[in-house]
Amino acid sequence: MRQSITVLAPAKINLGLSVFPRREDGYHDIQSIFTTVNLCDRIFVERWPEKDVCLVDCKGMDLPKENTFTKAYKAFCVLTGIRDGVHVTVEKHIPAGGGLGGGSSDSSSFIQSIDILFGTQLDSSAWGYISSQVGSDVFFFSAALQREKKLLNGRVFSAVVEGRGERIYPIESRTDLWVLLVFPGVFVSTAEAYALVDANMKSCSRMSIQRDRLVNSYNGPVREWFFSNDFATPVVGRYPKIQQALNSLKECGADFVDMSGSGSTVFGIFEKEDNAVSAYEAIARQWCSVLVH
Repeated sequence: MRQSITVLAPAKINLGLSVFPRREDGYHDIQSIFTTVNLCDRIFVERWPEKDVCLVDCKGMDLPKENTFTKAYKAFCVLTGIRDGVHVTVEKHIPAGGGLGGGSSDSSSFIQSIDILFGTQLDSSAWGYISSQVGSDVFFFSAALQREKKLLNGRVFSAVVEGRGERIYPIESRTDLWVLLVFPGVFVSTAEAYALVDANMKSCSRMSIQRDRLVNSYNGPVREWFFSNDFATPVVGRYPKIQQALNSLKECGADFVDMSGSGSTVFGIFEKEDNAVSAYEAIARQWCSVLVH
C-alpha cells in the first residue's frame, strides 16, 4: 500500500455567474460555466498511522484548525471507518480569496489522494457526501476527478454548474483560448461577496438561462459572449482596485473580461496567442498576473 502521494489541484474560472435568491437552507442557487485552468497548487499527502488526525502545513498561510482538508478527512473517516491519520503539505500558487476555487480544488484532490492511499475506491455517492460536507465548489472539482478517472494534472475540465453547485453538466472544453489572470491583491471572502449580492438582490424572481444557450455562446466567437457575473457590480463597488484591473485588461485588447467567482481575481480571454502574450507583457509591469492556456 502506498505511503505518500503528490497531486496538483487546478484553479477554475467562471464564465458567467448567475446568483439566485437565498434558499430556506441558507444556500443560493447558481448557474455558471466552470472551467479549470492550468494554475495549480501542489499537495503532498502521507499516511500517518500512529496518529488519528489530519495535520496540514501550508507555508505562508495560517489555516484555521477546521479547514477544507480537515472537513474532508472527517467525512472520509465517517464513511470508510479509516482511523489512520494523514499529514498534508500544501504548496500554494492559487491565491486565497481570489474566486478561483483554490481551497475547494485542494480538498477535492486531497479526497482523491486519501482514496488512493487507503484503497477505499469511493463511489459517486461517497464523493457527493464528502463534497457536501466541505463546500459547494467541491462538487465541480470532484466531478472533474471522477470523470477523468485519474489525477487532473494539467487536464482541462469544463461544465455547466447549477443548484448550490452539486448539479454538474460536463461540456467539451475549449483548448484554443488563452487566459490572462490578474490578481488585484484584494482578499474577498465568499461570505462577504454573498452578503453584498443579497443586499443588491432585486425582489423579483429570476429565470435561469437554457443550458444549450450557454454552451452555444461558449463555443462561439469570444467577443460575442454574453456572460456576466452577478458578484461583479457589488464587489467592484466595494473594491475599486478590481475595476482598475479590469480596465487594464480591456486596454490590452482582451476579447472578453470579467471577474472570476466572488472575486477578486479578474481575467481576460484571448483567441490569439500573440495578442495574449503582448497583453501579458504589458499587464505584468503593473499587476501580479499569469498567462495560462
